[in-house]
Amino acid sequence: MSIYFIEKLTQALRKPLPGKNIQRSMMIQTKTPLKKRDQKKSVPSAVLLLLFPQKNDWFFFLTKRTDKVEYHKGQISLPGGVVEYNETFEKTALRETYEEIGVPSDEINLVGALSSFYIPISGFEIFPFVGWIKDKPKTTIQEDEVQELLSVPLKDLLSDKSIRTKTSNLRGSSVEIPYFHLCNEMVWGATSMILAEFKAIIKEAQ
Repeated sequence: MSIYFIEKLTQALRKPLPGKNIQRSMMIQTKTPLKKRDQKKSVPSAVLLLLFPQKNDWFFFLTKRTDKVEYHKGQISLPGGVVEYNETFEKTALRETYEEIGVPSDEINLVGALSSFYIPISGFEIFPFVGWIKDKPKTTIQEDEVQELLSVPLKDLLSDKSIRTKTSNLRGSSVEIPYFHLCNEMVWGATSMILAEFKAIIKEAQ
């Protein structure tokens, strides 16, 4: 698999990022304001978008969370979690990836970071990172946290048909939820905001 894509992606991540402008496109639209948490009490967490080559294309992992986890039960996420004491954001993303899906940190090449953002409903501040690995890794899921590990073709994310909208009810309010339809799953919320920026960066770099 050509490394040229990774080189272009690395260069693109060093430039000014789309940030909030593109993230807003995947935010839930409500008719009535939802209760928000104080950003001063935010909980920092970090996630990793891990690219790997397969079948002459690039893929990345998403996890389907179990019903045993404290937050976002059953939702589709990137590997990641809460920052521990005295830990860098990068180390958190790598550690959580190993704990959740079994990919060792020393096999992963970090190429840059996406825009961090605050989730006012949950109180988390998310720090996303992008990395790659030279071969599809052997994985072992943490069964208490991960119900299923999804391998997503990058071309599916880049397709114009991947973005959809659903009307739903959230905490008693009618909402419009933009989401990515990937691997027959609904990928919404913070994960969709991260993927939207990543998609925009790749398209700009092409």
